[in-house]
Amino acid sequence: MSSPSTTVSRWHFLLHRWPTALGLAVAILSLVTGSNQESLAITLAVAAVCYLAAAALGEPWTVWPAVLGASLVVVVSELIGIPWWAGLGGTAVVLVLVGLALRVSRSALLAQALAVVGFGGVAMIAVFSTPQVGVIVGGLALASHAIWDVIHLRRKLVVAPSLAEACIFLDVPLGLGLIVIAFVN
Repeated sequence: MSSPSTTVSRWHFLLHRWPTALGLAVAILSLVTGSNQESLAITLAVAAVCYLAAAALGEPWTVWPAVLGASLVVVVSELIGIPWWAGLGGTAVVLVLVGLALRVSRSALLAQALAVVGFGGVAMIAVFSTPQVGVIVGGLALASHAIWDVIHLRRKLVVAPSLAEACIFLDVPLGLGLIVIAFVN
């Protein structure tokens, strides 16, 4: 039988792993509800824009509200009749301008802007490819975004470590899971 201090220690550990649980829960929910190449591309692009937002504002904690903000940009863009990727692209330009005006770290801003271009470009390839190719390209890109997450988590750079951790456990299972599903179907 475990002692009360062991039980408290286990709960303490689990409470500190909430980002892992959140990332896995979102990945599983996405896989179960039928994600596709477009949802993969949106996830990838939103992740990149959120990192850019935190760099542009110079505050790591802002990455969490940026997740909601970028998601709203996707929805509002579609509602007003423009492609989601155009809305996120415009948002990225505004964020770079905000970062320049706020005089945040130029190296962090540049790195995140280049990441938006790179990951966003791959997201567009995924969207405009055939469904199977799109899922493979998008899935590999999303899973590789976890490398970007690990770098930020280990160095405690730009984004809140909790968001980087959650993204790792979202990106890898969702990206690779959809690739597996694409080959099975």
